[in-house]
Amino acid sequence: MHRSLKWAGRETGVPVTQPAAYDGEVDVVVVGAGGGGLPAALFARWLGNSVALVEKTDVVGGTARKAAFWYWVPNNRPMREAGLVDEKDDCLRYMARLARPERYQPDAPMLGLEPWEYEAFEAIYESASPAAEALHERGALRYRHCADVTDYWAEMPENKAPRGRVLVPADACESMSDGGKVAIGSMQAAALRDGVQIMTGVRVQRIVRNGKGEVVGVQGTRAGGEQLTLRARKAVIFATGGFTHDPALRANFLHAPFVGGCAARSNEGDFVRIASAAGAQLRNMNYAWMCPVALERAVAGSDDFTGTFSVGGDSMLWVNKSGRRIVNEKLAYNEIAQSFFEWDPQRAEYPNFVQVAIWDQRSQQHSASTEYGRLIRPGPGNEAFELHGETLDELADAIRERLQKYAHLTGNVQLGDDFTTNLRASIARFNLFAREGKDHDFHRGDRLVERMFNGPTGEPLDHGNPTLHPVSETGPYYAALVAGGTLDTKGGPLTNANAQVLDDLGEAIPGLYGVGNCVASASARAYWAGGGTLGPIIAFAWRAAHAAHAEAIKETLPVEAAVG
Repeated sequence: MHRSLKWAGRETGVPVTQPAAYDGEVDVVVVGAGGGGLPAALFARWLGNSVALVEKTDVVGGTARKAAFWYWVPNNRPMREAGLVDEKDDCLRYMARLARPERYQPDAPMLGLEPWEYEAFEAIYESASPAAEALHERGALRYRHCADVTDYWAEMPENKAPRGRVLVPADACESMSDGGKVAIGSMQAAALRDGVQIMTGVRVQRIVRNGKGEVVGVQGTRAGGEQLTLRARKAVIFATGGFTHDPALRANFLHAPFVGGCAARSNEGDFVRIASAAGAQLRNMNYAWMCPVALERAVAGSDDFTGTFSVGGDSMLWVNKSGRRIVNEKLAYNEIAQSFFEWDPQRAEYPNFVQVAIWDQRSQQHSASTEYGRLIRPGPGNEAFELHGETLDELADAIRERLQKYAHLTGNVQLGDDFTTNLRASIARFNLFAREGKDHDFHRGDRLVERMFNGPTGEPLDHGNPTLHPVSETGPYYAALVAGGTLDTKGGPLTNANAQVLDDLGEAIPGLYGVGNCVASASARAYWAGGGTLGPIIAFAWRAAHAAHAEAIKETLPVEAAVG
């Protein structure tokens, strides 16, 4: 765990009763200034509320600042204007089919979902578009429509609108990889312009309740230990991210042994503990937004580290510790990440826990890029994360040595004795498929999303599949260690369709809201499309702000007065 962090350490999350005095007072307090908190604060302010936006770190943006910031908006305005039909019932079926395939019933009233899940999907469909339009029209987040960008499961029969649901910040670069910086900068500027009070360097530790049990504020600390208590006359909205960087929560709740993730370093599960201490239910704590990560970059944990959202290269393949190819390398990131955690019951191990990406000079020359967390990167300075060998034998030796360095984090993963023999066979088989243009083992390049995320390549072979090209029979060769990680987690306190946090009886905790990865996502195992995180987050920020605005101003009753 990195403890060179600048924010205050965690304290108890047990709620406190009202203090004799507050350090500040507003209508709505929003906690967490990232992709959920900034729009929630803007929406609340535009409704006429005074708003304080409180951020744990010394900069705003959270994980969203590092993201491409695609946002998935069903039935968005440009779709409607272009005549692209995205009916509500059809969209909900697509969402439900992927989220809960084991329960999905297309003809059931709620498609086999729990009520909170179905209502959440309705909320996304109904509110993502008006939320996006409000941000666009007020200049906080102007967008451009990606009419040709497909959902990740475009070919699925349930998906009746496979293209056009994705928006990106209008000023993002042509490849759309820098949208996070653009979006956060734009929303921050709008918040300052419109009178949102932004407070950085304050870690909210707990909520404040009045004698009626209503949430009337928050209590936090600065890095130096100074305590700060803010009153929220109407409500508190948490948008503090998931628990990617809390090892205890990861180990005890996630369904697989992730090595880490690329969420903001401040995503330590604060709201899981704060809301639990206030009596909230938890849901979907076993799920995460998943992605492959370069093992060494994940361990280094730099602030700008991102997962591998696009696997570049055509003369490239991945193999496991035995030298065998076991996956379609071009799968969407959430799906390829599943391959790291396949369990071998005969050997009682995860045989694919660490995989090795291998490519040749062709891919190094034509496919190197720093965008979307690609493993093949240009220029010098990659030696700490990239392995080289003039021959496959030399490359295998380098891989063995590097794996030894990380044995304590991987369950002592080592290359098998027959790694090089199997690797040669894997490359030979891959090359046969590459010359034909058809991957008979894993169907690489068959689906639209795989071609969309293929990345730059050299001149393709004339076989119609741009993802496949034979690996060279001569070196040099390159490699990188890859493991399974998280973009962020997606479990936490249960909320209703208005983002109100629910207690153990399913009743809303008065004045307490949650948005984004700090609360349970009804998406469960699904990753519907690029922006399938941020689009729904913006929708719930919209709904939380409107519900909070409608709340009555809370009385500041001491416990004695309330009881008496």
